[in-house]
Amino acid sequence: MNANDHNPPHIHAKYQDEQAIFDIQSGEILRGKFSVRATQLVQDWIQLHSVELMVDWNLATKNQLVFPITPLK
Repeated sequence: MNANDHNPPHIHAKYQDEQAIFDIQSGEILRGKFSVRATQLVQDWIQLHSVELMVDWNLATKNQLVFPITPLK
């Protein structure tokens, strides 16, 4: 997430040489491209952490410090 970022709420994801922006609410790719496997992993992670992501989104848009969220392992 980037401070003062634009709507809709989203995250920036990187996997190997791929980059994509995912909508937090739907899990859909807004921009970029990921492999099917990487997309599913990110969508699963978003679903597991959707509440935390929205809390962090609201903090980030107010230029406040966000809370760390457990990454995929």
